Amino acid sequence: MTAKVTHSTSPVPDNAKTAFVLAGGGSFGSVQVGMLRALVAHGLMANMVVGSSVGAMNAAFYAGMPTAEGVEKLAAIWRSLRRQDVFPITLRTLIGFIRRRDFLVEADGVRRLIDTHVPYRNLDEEAKIPLHVVATDLLSGETIVLSKGSVAQAVLASTAIPSAFAPVQIESLYLADGAITCNTPVRVAIACGARRLIILPTGYACALETPPAGAIACALHALTLLIARQLLHELHGLDSDIEYFVVPPLCPLLGSPYDFSQTNKLIDRAAQSTRTWLAEGGLTRRAIPNQMHTHKHH
Repeated sequence: MTAKVTHSTSPVPDNAKTAFVLAGGGSFGSVQVGMLRALVAHGLMANMVVGSSVGAMNAAFYAGMPTAEGVEKLAAIWRSLRRQDVFPITLRTLIGFIRRRDFLVEADGVRRLIDTHVPYRNLDEEAKIPLHVVATDLLSGETIVLSKGSVAQAVLASTAIPSAFAPVQIESLYLADGAITCNTPVRVAIACGARRLIILPTGYACALETPPAGAIACALHALTLLIARQLLHELHGLDSDIEYFVVPPLCPLLGSPYDFSQTNKLIDRAAQSTRTWLAEGGLTRRAIPNQMHTHKHH
């Protein structure tokens, strides 16, 4: 279905639906695992989960096992990942791209991750909590919300970075990365009935002295910068009856969203910083963390 934003003018009730909203960000998606570890240990539960791009992959796994045990299994998956598992770039793939393709690599690695680790097959039938996956219609530019059908197809579509992966055809739609139109699906969560949002951004490498090396690494870094600006815009326009809490991303942060070598460190750092945020009353403040605003460290 296509996302349509609805608004309510009534106060947020005590039993208002809570959504975990997971943004994109390449390998920085490991940051969300640390955030989830701290949130679940704190006793926070979601009535639904909404994800875009790599956030869709994390959301899909969490929706199938929304427990502390599930989060630790997700952490183990992330710790095992290498770049080649997601972006298997070889001489053969480069030659294929030059000769005939409009995309760089097959999404077989992403599909294997989903088929191996996500413990259900359909979005609307087997997940423990409702899951909504965000993608982009490449022909119309619309944000598309996938809430039914194959979880593998939905996540493949949401993570299909243009040029890197082929678009995914679902019925008459050609779908690509949700980050193009809706990287942090705040308004999608509201349209799906949430009135209390716990937003898990991935952040961006704010402590770099030079841009990341390599075309894909540089493109993904630029995308994370766009993500941060887009989220600020979305939150500033929300109605006052919507509660939202943004878990602070890691800051300072080095590296690249194309680099999977620091996953374990990012998970542990994010868990600790989220525990600190919770202890300092993070869930009592409708505020945007300073780390989300444009800044640098040199």
